[in-house]
Amino acid sequence: MSKTPITLLVVDDQTIVRKGIRALLEQVDDIHVIGEAADGEEAVAQVKLLNPDVILMDLMMPKMDGITAIREIQAGKTPKRIIALTSFVTEDKVFPAIKAGAMGYLLKDSEPEDLITAIRKVNRGEPSLHPTVAKMVLEELSQPVKQPLTPDPLTGREVDIVRLVAQGLSNRQIADELVIGEATVRTHVGNVLNKLHLANRVQATLYALREGLTSLDEMDNLGKE
Repeated sequence: MSKTPITLLVVDDQTIVRKGIRALLEQVDDIHVIGEAADGEEAVAQVKLLNPDVILMDLMMPKMDGITAIREIQAGKTPKRIIALTSFVTEDKVFPAIKAGAMGYLLKDSEPEDLITAIRKVNRGEPSLHPTVAKMVLEELSQPVKQPLTPDPLTGREVDIVRLVAQGLSNRQIADELVIGEATVRTHVGNVLNKLHLANRVQATLYALREGLTSLDEMDNLGKE
C-alpha cells in the first residue's frame, strides 16, 4: 500500500510563485498541494477548511502578513507545521517568525530539492532552517544571556534528547539511538520544553546551538537526504 502523501497549503501573494511551487511538487509523489492562499486572512480560513499537514507561508503579504497569520494559526486548538518562505533574511522577519511558531525557514532562491526536503522534515516534526538563517540565529544566540532560562537544570538524558532533536532526529529515531521507548522520548521532549520555556523543537534546536550541544555542520550533515 502506498504511503499517504503530505498535504500542503501554499500561501503567497504572487500567483506565479504559487503556481510554480504547485507545478514543481506535482512531480513529487509524496507531497500533494491541496490549496492556495494569496494573503494571511485567506490562509487562516483555508487552514480551518482544509487542515493541511504542512503550510508554506510567505511573510510579506497584503491584508495580513505571514507572521500574524502564523500566530493566528498556531493559536488554534491544533498547532500546525509551518515553513516560513521569504526573499529576505532580516532579524525583524526571522526571529518573529520562529517565535510565532514556524518550524522551518526557507529562502525563495533555495533549490527545489531544499524545498522538498524542508517539507518532509517539517512534516515529521523536525526543524528545518536555511543555513543562512541558522547562522544568523546562532550569532544572535551567542550573545550573553542575562539570566538562566530555567533554575531547574537539564538532566544528562535531557541533554542527550536536546542534542538529537537539534540534529533533526524524529522521536522514533531518538528512541532507536538511545535504546528507549518512543513514549519516553515524547515525555523527555515535553519536559525539556517546559524547563526551558520553549514553544517547539525549533526553539530547542536554537538553544542547543547556543549552548554548543550541536553545530551547524552536524545539522547540515544529518539533514541531507
